[in-house]
Amino acid sequence: MLAGPSPYLLSPWLAAARERMGSDDGATDEAWRQSAKPDYAVCCADAVANLASVADRSLPDLARNVDPAWQAALRRLRTREQMRFIARDLQRLCTLEEVTRELSDFADAVLSCALAQAHAEVVRLHGSPIGSSSGQPQQMVVLGMGKLGGQELNLSSDIDLIFTYEEEGETDGSRSVSNQEFFIKVGQRLIQYLDTVTADGFVFRVDMRLRPWGDGSALAMGFDALEAYYERHGREWERYALIKARVCAGDGAAGERLLKRLRPFVFRRYIDYGAFESLREMKTMIEREVRRLDREDNIKLGRGGIREVEFIAQAFQLIRGGVDPSLQLRPLLQVLPLLAERRLLPPRAVEELAHAYRFLRDSEHRIQALHDQQTQMLPVDAEDRLRVAQAMGFDDWPAYVAELGRQRDIVHGHFRDVISLRDDEDAAETLPAPEDWPAPVQALLASRAISQLSGTGRERLDRLLPLLVRACRDDDNGEQALQRIIPLIEATLRRSAYLILLIENPGALQRLVDLCAASPWMAELLARYPVLLDELLNAATLFAPPSRSDLEAELRSQLMRIPEEDLERQMDVLRIFQKGQLLRVAASDLKGTLPLMKISDSLTWLAEAVLQEVLNLSWHQLTTRHGRPRREDGTPCDPDFIIVGYGKLGGLELGYGSDLDLVFIHDADPQADTDGPKPLDGASFYARLGQKIIHLMTTAMATGQLYDVDMRLRPSGASGLLVTSLSGFASYQREQAWTWEYQALVRARVVAGDPRLAQRFDAVRAEVLQRPRDVAALRQEVLDMRQKMRDHLAPKSPDEIDLKHSPGGLVDIEFLVQFLTLAHAHAHPALARWPDNVRLLDTLAAEGLLPADDATALTSAYLALRARGHRQALAEQGRELTDDSLRAAREQVQAIWARVMAG
Repeated sequence: MLAGPSPYLLSPWLAAARERMGSDDGATDEAWRQSAKPDYAVCCADAVANLASVADRSLPDLARNVDPAWQAALRRLRTREQMRFIARDLQRLCTLEEVTRELSDFADAVLSCALAQAHAEVVRLHGSPIGSSSGQPQQMVVLGMGKLGGQELNLSSDIDLIFTYEEEGETDGSRSVSNQEFFIKVGQRLIQYLDTVTADGFVFRVDMRLRPWGDGSALAMGFDALEAYYERHGREWERYALIKARVCAGDGAAGERLLKRLRPFVFRRYIDYGAFESLREMKTMIEREVRRLDREDNIKLGRGGIREVEFIAQAFQLIRGGVDPSLQLRPLLQVLPLLAERRLLPPRAVEELAHAYRFLRDSEHRIQALHDQQTQMLPVDAEDRLRVAQAMGFDDWPAYVAELGRQRDIVHGHFRDVISLRDDEDAAETLPAPEDWPAPVQALLASRAISQLSGTGRERLDRLLPLLVRACRDDDNGEQALQRIIPLIEATLRRSAYLILLIENPGALQRLVDLCAASPWMAELLARYPVLLDELLNAATLFAPPSRSDLEAELRSQLMRIPEEDLERQMDVLRIFQKGQLLRVAASDLKGTLPLMKISDSLTWLAEAVLQEVLNLSWHQLTTRHGRPRREDGTPCDPDFIIVGYGKLGGLELGYGSDLDLVFIHDADPQADTDGPKPLDGASFYARLGQKIIHLMTTAMATGQLYDVDMRLRPSGASGLLVTSLSGFASYQREQAWTWEYQALVRARVVAGDPRLAQRFDAVRAEVLQRPRDVAALRQEVLDMRQKMRDHLAPKSPDEIDLKHSPGGLVDIEFLVQFLTLAHAHAHPALARWPDNVRLLDTLAAEGLLPADDATALTSAYLALRARGHRQALAEQGRELTDDSLRAAREQVQAIWARVMAG
């Protein structure tokens, strides 16, 4: 008899696996008692003994599939070993360190076996890869990241990998390919061998998103390219990830040379206190995701979870690992004692953290052992809860949960001591008494929603309200701020983690009051999307939106953490990211930390980053299903597609509520079929790509939509094709376009997609804009169009002034610039370079086509009108001017309009 509850009762998966595998109870139970782990390399070799049969297969078969019997053998081996791991762990026949090390060793052996098979198959197709420098055959290096790299693999973990190789070059076979292409094919096969789910299950789920640039990059990369990436583009979270990088399979000696080259990126040669800030930001990002998905019961990512223990250890590794190489260890339980030895943490803190970490990891294993699922969420099923509690040595679920809560509180306390998320502001002032609370608060407390609130939620609300009332009383516009914040409080009552965020961060609460006092638009945005409260935690980032490159990298890194197949989650991440960045820009606008041009730049860069990632997601979805379309020469497209922005997007002048005027263009053979399992002709493929992009952009979700999209500026408008070929676009512009379409083309610019196709579009645009025109006819057509717009869009009463459409408004300036550009671009090619009004006005003055004083006056008026538009949008006041502050600027615009358009 095994001691304690039977492992078959504690793990439904284990019981089902025993029945499926037909294991003998007594023999299996005795095997589980053995303390010595098997030689996994031998196990793998035995399991795939039929490998020799591969030699009898033809090359076409070899190129398509690995021997099904080979795959089945590896999967059955995994099932048998998984049964052993789970049973030994549940019966406490091994320590945490032993089981995680055995799991990691098993993964290493499986990777080595699968890599050898994959390499041999691709060699038969293309020959051996030869290094161009050494002339020697090259081998892949498989880097294990995360838990695998740290030899801390859990019972149902995926494996994070990076594929790399030492030298570039070519293979020596008759069908020669580059070394990169060779190793990409090897990597694809390796993933197929392990990750594919068959009737026998799978071996390991493989995650490749930690490689440079994530899913949008090549599957394998050479050492030089890898090092160059980390040197030029490496992010702080990638330093964190590389702490645990380890050669798990392939050329071990070469892999160690690579890790030595990457060490300066990970471990700075000085005490790097900046690591605290980067790890704090990473933790904040994770907390934001936990709150958004309501996953406080996640024992890995939630408050006081496994990740916080890891962050504590790795913060000190990043800070001091460069000057103290002994800290450059991978397993966490080996790092923690060193922190006490180096007096970086008190010995008692280290003991408590190590104990809590073991408790949390044991809990993680018990949860995963239930159904062999990769999860860290506490179960909700009553029977599963009892199983976990008993497996952890408790009589019932409440007793286990109480101890779990105690351990998580200990971890979180140490975490906050090490990587403080608190603002250092004094919160000890006297709080107002409840009877003195303003009417909006008393109305909230009397509402039905409050009467139905749980004990925890009500306790948190009672803690927050006095703090909020005091903060509003200290603000000059506090009464309005409070009225605007109450809907936000109502929206977060059942997600009270957000209330804790405001309670524990006085600075964030004060910033909330300041922003809501200044802008009802801001208050409404936060009330609709409380997840954006996370943005208030850090004043440094809230009032300083990221650069264009940082914006793109941040969005890419967030999407990398989402499984490729989880499109809904990806859409949510895009929406929350977009609204969070929008909030940052608006906060900077209200505080005055960014000038107008930078505000518009930031809003435009945000739209471009979102469009590029939406294009990437759409392309990936369609090519996975249909394959890639083909160019005229038969080569695959990559992607040979661009998104052209018109209007405010094209002119880098987006506002807070702007929609996106877009045109889609491709450069594929519209008749040729794609190369995938469900082929489509090129025209149909790109039509679906355009539809997918619009769907991802405009679908309304709980997190809102990204942008409204207007496609009416495409050739032939609403009756034209959704996606046009570049040749078709050029032909339409040359032969059929109206003058108003040439005006629109002045403000057109490629905002996402293929850089090579973008250059060709720019050439077509320049050629069309630089065509000689009859200036008198052009002037009359522009005047006619302007009059039509005034008749339909401008206020009828002269007492009502619209910032955009009234005489002297924004549209008058835009039409003046467009007229002068179209009239003179044939003799002044510089006018075809820029799509934005400010730089075009500068160019018109520099080319002598507009007096310098007029250009300065128009620029000044344009910026003033746009700035007023931004402020009124944040104040939710529309576009109507309610005072005479801009009358002089508008009158100057009207005077210049009269001079220029009179000829």
